[in-house]
Amino acid sequence: MNRLAMASENLLLESLRRGDRDAFTQIYRRYWEPLYRTAYCRLHVRESAEEIVQDLFIQLWERRETQHIDRLENYLFRAVRNAVIDYIRREISQNRRLEYYQLFMLTDDHSGEGDSLEVAQQQLNRGIELLPDKTRQIFVLHRLKGWPIERLAQHYALSDKAIEYHLTKSLKVLRLYLRNALYCTMLLPLA
Repeated sequence: MNRLAMASENLLLESLRRGDRDAFTQIYRRYWEPLYRTAYCRLHVRESAEEIVQDLFIQLWERRETQHIDRLENYLFRAVRNAVIDYIRREISQNRRLEYYQLFMLTDDHSGEGDSLEVAQQQLNRGIELLPDKTRQIFVLHRLKGWPIERLAQHYALSDKAIEYHLTKSLKVLRLYLRNALYCTMLLPLA
């Protein structure tokens, strides 16, 4: 194992490809800390940074015979960067879904009448009607009919950023409307 402590990157890679556990251990010891710091500096979540780095090393070991790596250090840091980006994308997507459901699903029916889902749907429909025409159309097509941003941009001859602007605007208006509607529902029963 001492022979690998000062081994070059190429020797470590060759040994790793042959299934040398000592080479893998040396790579792990050499790169775990800087890879962890890189992930942590971008995420600021210790557990997630650790998980990303651990997954990277698991993949490195599992794919050791088939993966072509020219420069180990570059490969590892690029892989961590990509894993962090994927993690952030998943988090954003999950947060958007959570925000969507929180925004549109009123869980308590304070009116004493009907199903809370029906009341929530009525409030949502009223809020959607308040949106400007183009913003409403874009919102309905994206959120309720599942059109991707690229398709909307092409359909309306707008940039992706413009479509995102309309979606952000609609969410702000609806969030405020539904918050006020919920508050009023709690104070005054719906007729």
